[in-house]
Amino acid sequence: MFCLAWFLVSPPSKATYGTSSSQWVSLQPSPASLSTPLGLADLTTIATRTALTGSASYLDVLFLAPGIHRQQQASDVNGGEQPVTAAITTGYIFRVENQATVRFLQKHGRSLEAGVAATLLFLVGPLLTLTAIAYLGAIRDWWGLGSVLALMLARLINVVVFRRRAKAGLASKAGGLLVLLSQDRWIRIDGLVDDLKAVTAGQWLRNMTAVEGFAVAIATTVIYATASLAGNCSRSSILVLFGLLVLSAAFLGVGNEMATKFHTHGRVVTTFEEPIPYSRRLDLARELITEYKRSDWALGLGMLTQEEGLQC
Repeated sequence: MFCLAWFLVSPPSKATYGTSSSQWVSLQPSPASLSTPLGLADLTTIATRTALTGSASYLDVLFLAPGIHRQQQASDVNGGEQPVTAAITTGYIFRVENQATVRFLQKHGRSLEAGVAATLLFLVGPLLTLTAIAYLGAIRDWWGLGSVLALMLARLINVVVFRRRAKAGLASKAGGLLVLLSQDRWIRIDGLVDDLKAVTAGQWLRNMTAVEGFAVAIATTVIYATASLAGNCSRSSILVLFGLLVLSAAFLGVGNEMATKFHTHGRVVTTFEEPIPYSRRLDLARELITEYKRSDWALGLGMLTQEEGLQC
């Protein structure tokens, strides 16, 4: 048994050493030894968030989480999958090249969740960052405050570069697509033909220019430098930084999983119906053939044989 999910597209370290008389040595790691590797963790939560929004906003500068240096790798979130797709209204067979669209379909080909809570979770990150800045300023820990501002600078550089790389898609009548994902998952996408082209065809992100690559390299260096200098912060400031990164990553990760829509090229792809179970592919094919009055797309996807196509 497999399921069909339905979507709709709408337009626009340090250690302290102490010795006793018996020459025993005790080691007590400081919080800095925890926060340093955490800031350099290769998490994909920021890249996934970027794929869901289709671009990057300047509000993202306030959302600090591990993986800032991986934002430009948002185009890899689909795991290299380019699913074969059929245009049900024309019979044309092609592959979805927009990596953000594929990532969204992969997730929602398994389950659907509520989207309101996801929006609220995305707003918690900036509030945590502003709270951390206010606290570090109040206790006058300039090393801690500088660390946060340096991470924000790295985030800003990545946001600016990503916004420059985001490329508008293809600028009608209604159409429908049937996408074949791995693990025998089928996704139906409905919308205007131009909107369907914009979210599935063409290049999502252009390659970085030499200047943009240099800027991203500087941002990555800033992140590593911040992690190295974190040991100069007070114990309470390091705990604040540690909590900020951990909580932001947690909220962002949960929010990504709960999102039910994403934006790309000025269009919005959102869930339209709950997944529908089918015992056989043939049942799905016959239902759509009856609705669209043509079977060439089913033959192109290998859902029907020539004999079955003639019977339909």
